[in-house]
Amino acid sequence: MKVEATLITRDIKDSGSAAAAMEKEGFDCAISFEGPHDPFLPLMMAARETERIELATGVAIAFARNPMICAQIANDLQSISGGRFILGLGTQIRPHIERRFSQVWSRPAARMNEFVRAIRAIWKSWEDGSRLDFRGEFYTHTLMTPMFNPGPNPHGSPRIFLAGVGPRMVETAGEVGDGFIMHPLHTPSFAKQRLVPWLEKGLERAGRKRSDYEISCQTIVVVGDSDEQIEAGRNKARGQISFYGSTPAYKVALDHDGWGDLQPELNRLSKEGKWGEMAQRIDDDMLDAICVSGRPEEVGPRLRARNDFADRTTLTLYNEAGPHARAALIRGIKGN
Repeated sequence: MKVEATLITRDIKDSGSAAAAMEKEGFDCAISFEGPHDPFLPLMMAARETERIELATGVAIAFARNPMICAQIANDLQSISGGRFILGLGTQIRPHIERRFSQVWSRPAARMNEFVRAIRAIWKSWEDGSRLDFRGEFYTHTLMTPMFNPGPNPHGSPRIFLAGVGPRMVETAGEVGDGFIMHPLHTPSFAKQRLVPWLEKGLERAGRKRSDYEISCQTIVVVGDSDEQIEAGRNKARGQISFYGSTPAYKVALDHDGWGDLQPELNRLSKEGKWGEMAQRIDDDMLDAICVSGRPEEVGPRLRARNDFADRTTLTLYNEAGPHARAALIRGIKGN
């Protein structure tokens, strides 16, 4: 099982050295997300200072951009990294697309399906010199002059991973993606009984095999060297879970385990700015169903067993123990 973690730095200029440190520690993939900074720029710096580790966006917001922009940036990062780039895409939610990015929101699963197919059509035109003639419901790409064609990528086209929570988007990930990014708001039961079957339905529709596909399971993890440290991390994790749970689009994950009635309450508290009260609504049973916590040497093997349906474990990590904990986690997840 591959082990991934988020590439986070206080200063974006430190992204390269941070990725190099992750590579040295044994991580298989460094993930940049759409947060305070653009998700692609840190990976450009990381690509120049690493040799082995994969580099991925987890995620870049597709609907804040267009297929041509994503195709070009991903193609460049694939070249700079020597074939180590993974284009991870997600939809975000309607308020962010319309009010933060000032873009159009409509039929997200259908739009994402077409978005990915458009990217692949652009890459194909660069690869074999064929005429670009993609005409869809949401996107049309029919112009590619030689001046703007970079030609074949010596490392091939990047892989595309898609994030999703609901059935339509997860099926889309199986149908047109190379991998699936599982949102951290899940229990193993929801993952195995809902997410994986939805994914397999999309794979079947496209005539594809699960063996040719990768599941990246984001998991909230807390580690500490003492009970006090572990409890401090668990309280931080409660805040993250409550934030996710306040989002109406994620109610499907709560419904599966009988927590659906909590979602409107969390949503109301979020609008009132009562973040502390939101975290208090996440009791120990719910926390332990979603999050894995404990001492570093204990958590790794438990993660490996928990995520036995996945090919990758992405650590959403609250590390109260210190830097040594990361190496212990990696050893435990890999079974070393």
